[in-house]
Amino acid sequence: MDLRSELLKSIWYGFTALDLEKSGKVSKSQLKVLSHNLCTVLCIPHDPVALEEHFRDDDDGPVSSQGYMPYLNKYILDKVVEGSFIKENVDELCWTLTAKKNYQPDRSSSTILPDKDAFRLWCLFNFLSEDKYPLVMVPDEVEYLLKKICMAMSIEFNCVELEDFFSQDSVQQSGITVWTFLEMMNSGKVTRGIDASIISMAIEEVYREIVGDVLKEGYLWKKGQLRRNWKERWFTLKPSNLSYYTGEDRKDCQGNIALDENCCVEVLPDRDGKRCMFCLKTLSKTYEMSASDTKQRQEWTTAIQTAIRLHVEGKKSLHKDLKLKRREQRDLREKRRQAKEEELQRLRALQEERERKLAELELLKEAQKQAQALLEQDEQRRRQQHEQLQRALEIQLREAEEARVSMQAEMALKEEEAERQRKRILELEEMQKRLEEALQQEIKARLDEEAFRYAQAGLLAEEEDKMKALMNLQEEQEEYIAKTQREKQELKQEMEAKSRALEEAQRQLEEVRANRHRVDQDVVAAQRKLRQASTNVKHWNVQMNRLMRPIGPGEKRPSLGSSFTSFQIPTQRDPGLRLRSSGSGDREESKENVDSRAGCDLDKRHSHASNGDMDIP
Repeated sequence: MDLRSELLKSIWYGFTALDLEKSGKVSKSQLKVLSHNLCTVLCIPHDPVALEEHFRDDDDGPVSSQGYMPYLNKYILDKVVEGSFIKENVDELCWTLTAKKNYQPDRSSSTILPDKDAFRLWCLFNFLSEDKYPLVMVPDEVEYLLKKICMAMSIEFNCVELEDFFSQDSVQQSGITVWTFLEMMNSGKVTRGIDASIISMAIEEVYREIVGDVLKEGYLWKKGQLRRNWKERWFTLKPSNLSYYTGEDRKDCQGNIALDENCCVEVLPDRDGKRCMFCLKTLSKTYEMSASDTKQRQEWTTAIQTAIRLHVEGKKSLHKDLKLKRREQRDLREKRRQAKEEELQRLRALQEERERKLAELELLKEAQKQAQALLEQDEQRRRQQHEQLQRALEIQLREAEEARVSMQAEMALKEEEAERQRKRILELEEMQKRLEEALQQEIKARLDEEAFRYAQAGLLAEEEDKMKALMNLQEEQEEYIAKTQREKQELKQEMEAKSRALEEAQRQLEEVRANRHRVDQDVVAAQRKLRQASTNVKHWNVQMNRLMRPIGPGEKRPSLGSSFTSFQIPTQRDPGLRLRSSGSGDREESKENVDSRAGCDLDKRHSHASNGDMDIP
């Protein structure tokens, strides 16, 4: 994990703290303040013009196609120089922003951690969290951090109380957030019954070890280079150097020993009244030191060798390397678990396939038994059906013989009935001729009626014209009376002439009315003839319906053979009837002036008459 990733984790908390609506957007004024503060703590020059240019305002509002991240990378993080700033100041700035919004513990509780300890735990969480957003820490890393804190407090980590918390599905799948982690620490499940100062010292020790890359620190006796006297100093070992101070507060640094691949550590025998001695050799100097006991000497020599090894391998942080190894181990365990689950699933699938095939085999055996039983039943049923068919055929043969005898008797009766039907057809043809004559008379009467109606319409039109002329004359007379009242005497003769013309027009109007009266009488007479003709047609229709009865093609009288009606008699058409039918068809084609209603009735009657062909055996 490089420096940029570490800074982005802290800045992410500061940015999300400014996003009050949780929409992923922050106002430009807040971004200005955040950018200025970041430049201050990172010890780089601040360029306010660049931010204004990136988020410039125009008629469409603030314009930025890529958001705040490109500006942060280009104008701030790209200018950061490692070692030129104190990273703890950056963390404190981002913690101050995010704690105001997200960290609000119950101050009345006795187990609440101080703000300084909460800040260090927040930094530890960021260091051990996964490299994806939103930042979470997996349960294995949480357990590792808690074990380190308990080890610093010289107590044994008891995870019984946290089993319920770690066993939750949400924690196992997605991890926990820093605020959940701080809430768990404030609940006292881990630090119950321990003094607050011890907890603070343990958190600070773990913080300096993991975040500050301090491999080891403590008091050692160091031999001077000039006076060669022994003085007790507070040593702090990091992967790149070994520093020593006058006290634990690390305010007065007395020296700094750079570590590289040319350095080595050797154990020295006891001398000068000092025991548990060892030395650190560099290219230019050799530093002699004395520990309080053999265990401390072993720890210091191992830690210095570890620092030299990290420098040789090009690694800047031990715990970063350990974190990557733990992550690789988790990934390896996860891959093994997935492979094991896949193998189990494959085995389950094979077992299910085997059971399914066994079940199918049992079903096939059962189906074979059922098929055998069905075959036996079908064979028995076919034998029974064959016997029934033989009996049925014998019965039908007997019935057919009886039916043949009865049909011969019935055919004789049919011949007599056919003769009677021929006589009736002749009578119906005679009746049809009379109906056609009556229909001709009816058509003639209708034509006369139509002529009288045309004459009546002409008289009415003439009468209307005369009335219009009369009205015009009356209008002219009134106009002349109104206009020439003073000339009444002069125009008296003209008025008399107009009066005579008016009388003549009235006389003509009377004549037109008399003519119309005569035409009305003619129309009434024609209607009377039409009714008489319709009455005659109806009379002949009644006569024909009375004489004609529908003839069925296979009509039988109730006789002895009533139980054998399903046998049909072969048919034979009478050529004499077919000739009569074709003759009547020729007469139908000659009727061109008959109206549609009478023609339809006549066609229906003629079809009844022409369908009188008999089926003769």
